[in-house]
Amino acid sequence: MEEEGFNKPSTPSKVVVSQHQRYSDSHPQVGLAAYPTTIDARFADFCENVLSMDETTLTQAKILFNESKHLLSACISAIGTSTPEEAERYWFAFILFSIKRLAVREAYTSTQGRTVENGFTLCHILRLTKLNIVDFFKELPEFIIKVGPILNNLYGVDWEKRLEAKELQTNFVHLSLLSQHYKRAFRDCFFTSEASDKLSAVDIDADCMMDYHRFGWLLFLVLRIHAFGRFKDLVTSTNGLISILAILIIHVPGCYRNPNMIDSSRFVKKGNKVDLIASLCKIYETSEVELKKMLEKVNQLITDILKKKSYLASECRTENLDNIDTDGLFYFEDLMDESSISSSMRILERNYDDAIQNKVVLDERIFINEEDSLLGSGSLSGDAINMNGAKRKIGLIASPAKTITSPLSPYCSPVPSHLIPAGGNQRMAATPVSTAMTTAKWLRTVITPLPSKPSLELERFLSSCDRDVTADVVRRSQIILEAIFPSCVPGEYSAAGIQTTNLMDNIWAEQRRLEALKLYLRVLLAMCMADSQILHATNLTSLLTNERFHRCMLACSAELVLATHKTVTMLFPAVLERTGITAFDLSKVIESFIRHEESLPRELRRHLNSLEERLLESMVWEKGSSMYNSLAVARPALSAEINRLGLLAEPMPSLDAISMHVNMSSVSSSQKREIALVAVQNRDIWSPKRVCNEHRSVLVEWNSFTSPVKDRLMALNNLKSKLPPPALQSAFASPTRPNPGGGGETCAETAITVFFSKIVKLAAVRINGMVERLQLSQHMRETVYCFFQKILSQRTTLFFNRHIDQIILCCFYGVAKISQLNLTFKEIIYNYRRQPQCKPQVFRSVFIDWASARRNGKTGQDHVDIITFYNEIFVPSVKPLLVELSPAGTVQKDNQAAEGSNNIEGRCPTSPTTSPFPSLPDMSPKKVSAAHNVYVSPLRSSKMDALISHSSKSYYACVGESTHAYQSPSKDLTAINNRLNGFSTRKIRATLNFHDVDVGVVSDSVVVNSLYLQNGNHASPCAPLKSEQPDS
Repeated sequence: MEEEGFNKPSTPSKVVVSQHQRYSDSHPQVGLAAYPTTIDARFADFCENVLSMDETTLTQAKILFNESKHLLSACISAIGTSTPEEAERYWFAFILFSIKRLAVREAYTSTQGRTVENGFTLCHILRLTKLNIVDFFKELPEFIIKVGPILNNLYGVDWEKRLEAKELQTNFVHLSLLSQHYKRAFRDCFFTSEASDKLSAVDIDADCMMDYHRFGWLLFLVLRIHAFGRFKDLVTSTNGLISILAILIIHVPGCYRNPNMIDSSRFVKKGNKVDLIASLCKIYETSEVELKKMLEKVNQLITDILKKKSYLASECRTENLDNIDTDGLFYFEDLMDESSISSSMRILERNYDDAIQNKVVLDERIFINEEDSLLGSGSLSGDAINMNGAKRKIGLIASPAKTITSPLSPYCSPVPSHLIPAGGNQRMAATPVSTAMTTAKWLRTVITPLPSKPSLELERFLSSCDRDVTADVVRRSQIILEAIFPSCVPGEYSAAGIQTTNLMDNIWAEQRRLEALKLYLRVLLAMCMADSQILHATNLTSLLTNERFHRCMLACSAELVLATHKTVTMLFPAVLERTGITAFDLSKVIESFIRHEESLPRELRRHLNSLEERLLESMVWEKGSSMYNSLAVARPALSAEINRLGLLAEPMPSLDAISMHVNMSSVSSSQKREIALVAVQNRDIWSPKRVCNEHRSVLVEWNSFTSPVKDRLMALNNLKSKLPPPALQSAFASPTRPNPGGGGETCAETAITVFFSKIVKLAAVRINGMVERLQLSQHMRETVYCFFQKILSQRTTLFFNRHIDQIILCCFYGVAKISQLNLTFKEIIYNYRRQPQCKPQVFRSVFIDWASARRNGKTGQDHVDIITFYNEIFVPSVKPLLVELSPAGTVQKDNQAAEGSNNIEGRCPTSPTTSPFPSLPDMSPKKVSAAHNVYVSPLRSSKMDALISHSSKSYYACVGESTHAYQSPSKDLTAINNRLNGFSTRKIRATLNFHDVDVGVVSDSVVVNSLYLQNGNHASPCAPLKSEQPDS
């Protein structure tokens, strides 16, 4: 069959940039004829005349532009709305952003503390190029992928770390959330309808309230600069924001205060007065100790920067302090007077300007003005917060992930009664900030009180090994956690009269190290107890002496601590790089970690599951993954390609190498050079990512979907003779060792089999989501799923250095064409963009090695759009597999014969045969209507006993607010159907089918995304289009 028989889409043709004027607003006096007509001239004109760039920076900007301009024409269709004019504006902004970040830092280092003024900021760049922040960060990854090699040549291998693009995006998301949190709290305390009766002139006073509001935000920004140091995490920032709120409550004139605030039941009373600090901690889930410390810093800031004199609040006589317990509070007499607040704001503005003038950071004052065009109207994902451009609302900082369905009910604190406004709705929706504070409360109340050394029970296991490994565990923990949470070099700078930010950073890092250590020891003990009961032995030498296992556990604990505090820096995969493990290593402990920590909050479970999806979908397939080391053993036929592409993992650095690397951060530059020279001579070089060569990591899950340990133990007596070894002990065995569970296969073969099963499971969920969105038949779903399995088993090299979604999208198009289904690539991508896990780079930038294509005379490696990948790589590789699909789209049943004749790469010896589409687990809540936002959740096990009692009348748990008192299950369900079908403003043609076994199951992230799309932002799938562009 000829390749044209598959109706390959054509690659989009290059578009020539038009020559008309771009920046007429910047040059209203310049006519079209006088404006530069070449892109080089336009860039030079923009830098020289619009930005007034200095000579040094202009030279560097031109160098980077000239090196990268040939890439612009190829990227036009992948940037913004795909117009040449807009792509050019984006490209100018990207170039200038990169120059400002990289060149300025270079100048800062070379001048030993003296910065060079380049005269423009990121906000300045975006305003002049008519872009907003959200769109800028969404499109930046495409530029980074394309221009990365050039930046590497010009600015060194650490250019990405110095660029800090992810950190800036995360900071933007955090500030967006904090500004909304601050506005809600401010309105609650000062500017509500209940307070309007006391205001004589609302219009005039509204201006005054705006000043108070702006003053609070400016004070908060200055506090972040001087008191937070590098680690501006969301939890610490929220504590700072609440301390600012306390200052405002004390000092804003009482006539502006909400009259119901002090009398509210939400506030804690101390005698007949309100304990302000305790009340704010109760309302906003903050630590009273941390809030008092933060309040001390704010008071010091006001004294040192605003030059205000503080007095003990107990000695002041002012109506502002009526009904407030003044013990431990300070008061600044004229802080909020009309005569001084304007000058105070000017001082804060100057202080903030001085702090950011030579840094390409966002001007965070823009968040005080919601109408600022720079903020944009789109959305960014903030968890981490990777640069994926996913279509999620900015408020959804929680990691999107499937919910763990387990008898172990996730820890999920109910909405506290004190958060419910008096007389208001009894159901308050959680915000990203409140969710983060609730999770931090778990860490503070459950983990922090634990001892920071192994307990007696854990010591018993550690000492019962072939040798006592207690000292090893303690030493390893200190080194690894110091690498993840490093201390700062003392004495960089300090604000006037305030503790140095380095000291604050060191305190923060020490607190995080202790939290991660205590969590690690707690979960390690739980795992040891579980394995001990299974094996009926306390000697767990094979597990407790495995270096990689302990590093994975420490990395997982540290990642949970970072996720709890939601840091701006040290975003994932920082823990992998600093501990020397790989994504494949970490994936082995995630499920066990969740199972053995029953109190883990739901948000952290979601984070770990989101992390596991991220590992499986792409990171495990990246160069340097230890998965390739196991794959080379399990499937020798692939070893040549693995070696040719250089995919094998590097040796995992020793603890001594990591310790030396950490210690280098606290020594002088000359000492660093000496240490580096010794390291090279000793061939003990720090490798930030990589993998151990004495014990290759393999994944052997006992049973990924069995019940938790306590349920396993109930049936232990019946399974003694058949039990395989505990999962973790097998998972971290050497790949070449025989599998302890028997079967005659190596650990590597078992590892790859289980790993592939996880990939297939994840693919099933995503295929199902696309089928529902494209409104395809279940037969099509089965065909695509089986085709994907065959590619994974027989054309495994297609996954190397790629994202599994890239293969899934190509599967849809290939099956559609061979089945003569009218489905275009543009329609597939249009719908994929609306999937919760969508990353534009998936279809814009696909890895390709032209040597494997053996055509077009091209050589080397590149990143191309998905259509080029489909035409040049995918179709030639899978054509024999596509032939097996009949014109009607059915799969030939004789898989054995097809594999015998077409299996070029060799099947994994233990790989399962192609299986039908699986019954997906019930990912709560389950959507039961394609047309409506109706979901069903399984009943929580914690409520089961009460409902099964004889006195109970209801066996149903309904999600959502009821419109009437409970009657009976049948009546309530009938009422729901009536509302949807007959009495709703929207017309529904049929009743809901609660018995359809093919109803789609979705994860929490899909639910959130569906709610967002269907509530005003959803567009129906487009009709088949003639154009086959990879982006729309």
